Amino acid sequence: MKNSAFLLAAATTAFALSTSLATAQSSSTNSMDKLVAAAKKEGELTVIALPHDWCNWAGMIEGFKKKYGIKVNELNPNAGSGDELQAIKANKGNNGQQAPDVIDVGLSFGQTAAKQGLLMPYKVSNWDQIPDELKDENGHWYGDYYGVLAIGANEDLVSDAPESFEDLLDSQYGNAVALPGDPRTGNSAIMSIYAAGVSRGAKSGKEAAQDGLQFFKKLGDNGNFVPVVGSASTFAQGTTPVLLNWDFLLLSMRDTLQGNPPVKISVPEKGVVAGAYVQAISAYAPHPNAAKLWEEYLYSDEGGINWLKGYCHPVRFNEMVKAGAVPKEILDKMPPAKAYEKAVFPSLSDQGDAQSIISQQWSKTMGATVK
Repeated sequence: MKNSAFLLAAATTAFALSTSLATAQSSSTNSMDKLVAAAKKEGELTVIALPHDWCNWAGMIEGFKKKYGIKVNELNPNAGSGDELQAIKANKGNNGQQAPDVIDVGLSFGQTAAKQGLLMPYKVSNWDQIPDELKDENGHWYGDYYGVLAIGANEDLVSDAPESFEDLLDSQYGNAVALPGDPRTGNSAIMSIYAAGVSRGAKSGKEAAQDGLQFFKKLGDNGNFVPVVGSASTFAQGTTPVLLNWDFLLLSMRDTLQGNPPVKISVPEKGVVAGAYVQAISAYAPHPNAAKLWEEYLYSDEGGINWLKGYCHPVRFNEMVKAGAVPKEILDKMPPAKAYEKAVFPSLSDQGDAQSIISQQWSKTMGATVK
């Protein structure tokens, strides 16, 4: 009797759960259908600061237009994050095409815009898959894609490509290792030094800055550091055959060089430091429903794959890989997916501490500027 009662209760529970799930799915579908209809009624969307050759924004925009038949107005593709906030402020009462509906900005600018009341809260359907440290709890801004600091090697000149920060200290990389900018002013260079500190066990921004500076001092003392701003041309010419930079920029450089020279790109096992951009909807968006639909598209698997085609990792990357949603041909073009599971997203406070220490102490520590 007990077994019969248990089976009856289990069956009843299973039926209730399946009914509840079906109801939730139906409700979600209905909500999405209503959003699509409302967005199509508005008929257009205005974006800003989305260069076509950055993270495959060209493919993203075309994909959205094709899927929903909504016109996309593109404002100033090369604008900076500060320009985007100014565009919202300057067009508060403007319902025309000069008023951005959505913005894509650096983390600090998302927080600033929220404090200034410039953003409309909205939580995409995949909200729970966005890391807590990369979203405002009220939905004013949320991380969309990121890159991690990686090591690129010119394999015509480097027979044994380095795969970790510790490898860079080896004598075989004499006069070879470069940064992507001047650490006194350039964020990519500063974060490269930060990542070196994290690879040595640093926990806070201050520790990462100090440990990173000491690492580069040792790199310089060993004769491995090249005080030249690394670029695709200096890399290919052999002036800076080992280059630190964001992975998506190194991967794009590799494609541009087309095997001349061959390039190997490694994400260090230790010190996987990530830099993220965030999405937000303007509080004064002329097309609020189209803006919400745009966000839903960005955070869908289709949107994530569009970013990956430009070598930028969607914040949902780990979940997409686990679900088998990323095509093998895309994964094969990038460092192993497992490397990104350890990505660390520094807080604004840690980034600020590191920037202050590194920019002020670089010259004294190294005794050389980067030009």
